[in-house]
Amino acid sequence: MQTPAKYLVIIETVGVRDALLFTADRQQVADIDGATEEVAQMTRGLTPVDGASGPEWDHALAGRSAEERAAAVVYTLDV
Repeated sequence: MQTPAKYLVIIETVGVRDALLFTADRQQVADIDGATEEVAQMTRGLTPVDGASGPEWDHALAGRSAEERAAAVVYTLDV
C-alpha cells in the first residue's frame, strides 16, 4: 500500500511544466504533466505557496536549479 501524496509541486524546466507528487516526508511518488485537467482538479480550491527553496525541499528537488525551485508552486493536498 502506497503512502498518500501530501504535496503537489508544479515546477517548470526548459518550458515543460511538471507536477510532482510527494508524501509528507517529501518522497516523490509521481511525476505527471502539469498542464493536465487532473492537476487542475487536484489544486482546485487550494492556496499555493510560492517557491520550494527551503531546506525541507533540498533532497526532494536536488536535480532542480535554484531558479526553478524559486519559481515552483507548492500545494498541500487534502489527504
